Amino acid sequence: MTEVLSDATLALSLEGGFSSRLAEVNGVRLHYVEGGQGDPLVLLGGWPQTWWQFHKIMPALARHYRVIAVDLRGMGGSAKPETGYDKKTMARDLYELVRSLGHEKVNIAGHDIGAMVAQSLAANHPEVVKKLVLLDVHHPDETMYGLTLLPQPDQHVNGDFKAGSRTYLWWFALNQVRGLPEKLLAGREREWIDALFDYLLLDRESIGEGDRDIYARAYSSPDAIRAGNAWYQTFMQDIEDEKGHELLSVPVLALGGDHSNHAYLAAVLPSKGTDVRVVEVRNSGHYLPEEQPETVVRLLTEFFA
Repeated sequence: MTEVLSDATLALSLEGGFSSRLAEVNGVRLHYVEGGQGDPLVLLGGWPQTWWQFHKIMPALARHYRVIAVDLRGMGGSAKPETGYDKKTMARDLYELVRSLGHEKVNIAGHDIGAMVAQSLAANHPEVVKKLVLLDVHHPDETMYGLTLLPQPDQHVNGDFKAGSRTYLWWFALNQVRGLPEKLLAGREREWIDALFDYLLLDRESIGEGDRDIYARAYSSPDAIRAGNAWYQTFMQDIEDEKGHELLSVPVLALGGDHSNHAYLAAVLPSKGTDVRVVEVRNSGHYLPEEQPETVVRLLTEFFA
């Protein structure tokens, strides 16, 4: 692994006047990177990444918005407590962060686990959300119970994507196991991160060697692995919480990769809100902000405008 720069140095490397900051909210320390000018736009990332997953789109967005890229509870520079990884509690973290920064309402975009938290924020604290963007994932609901242990004939397991194939989510099961992944994966962070990225990326070069080293360092401790797994171990609680959600009242845009979750989002999300639009991002796997940054910037800017 090459030498990895600190969050503070990485933030300063981006155009837009970004800086690395910390806040104590809801009993947890959150790390975030903030820069740009305009209406506030919160970005939430997912597993196994950090705020850095948005580095390709943050400078362009900073020309129009005050961009706030947050490490969730358990991620990167944020604290990794033993509990609180259900998406309702994590949404409360974000609600208190938004209020502590002095904002009444924010636009918010989340990817992967961050999309789950963003949707929970809009469901539980709609008063702070102007518009919501979900990148390739939505909040856990009962459709998750349809995931199977064995891959189906139209799910790819190894090798390159095939037209019309679906993803076999093997890590959903691995991350449910308590205590074992941190023992198996510690010291092998780069290997398992490479395996996941290469499986879910259409363009494997879009997340480079240096980026992968940043993520490998971020998950290079047993506590970091435990915390990332905990986001998955709360899915059953999240599903129960989702049953109590009202229809989303804020405008929602969902972006799904044509080689990832677009079809799934299009089938599930329209029933979750009063104003939901699902858009296919062409030539992309799961990691939209890295694989198709120009398209993501354009769609976000148009929607939030």
